[in-house]
Amino acid sequence: MRYQISGKQIDIGEALQTHVQEELGAAVGKYAQRPTDAQVIFSKSGHEFVCEATVHLSTGLTASAKAHSTEIYGAFDACSEKMEKQLRRYKRRLKDHHQDRAVPVELFGASSYILASTSDSDAQEPDTLQPMIIAEMQTKIATLSVGEAVMQMELAGAPVLVFRKEGKEGLNVVYRREDGNIGWIDP
Repeated sequence: MRYQISGKQIDIGEALQTHVQEELGAAVGKYAQRPTDAQVIFSKSGHEFVCEATVHLSTGLTASAKAHSTEIYGAFDACSEKMEKQLRRYKRRLKDHHQDRAVPVELFGASSYILASTSDSDAQEPDTLQPMIIAEMQTKIATLSVGEAVMQMELAGAPVLVFRKEGKEGLNVVYRREDGNIGWIDP
């Protein structure tokens, strides 16, 4: 597994990098057969350290976790525990469904945009109706079953996931509803 361990405006020493590789490797290796790469980012927010970890699995799914603590090692350990819990639940769901994905998830490209929001509700009407684009990125849209899409959305901690349903041509969306349930849009 490839590791990318970095810090935002803080120095990450060799001892911490070694600790991250050993602990995260053990936690992920226990529940995921073939993880491809892991990205761990440390930052500081006020008096607390923040650890964000993202692990890409060979099945195409992505697990992510984030934790805060007053010590940098404590932040990583809490983040690692969250990651291990997510992967344990993921593996249990795979066993419960009695299906293992034999082939990796098929991905196809798409564009992702971040649009500027208007924070002031009493603002005057803009000159044009075209939104201001802040960032444009390339992203991948996976071909998944509905159950896998819901699992991927929960693993990533995202409120919405766009995917292509296996055996269908159009795009589908799963999202977390205000009542706590999961909604599925199948055009």
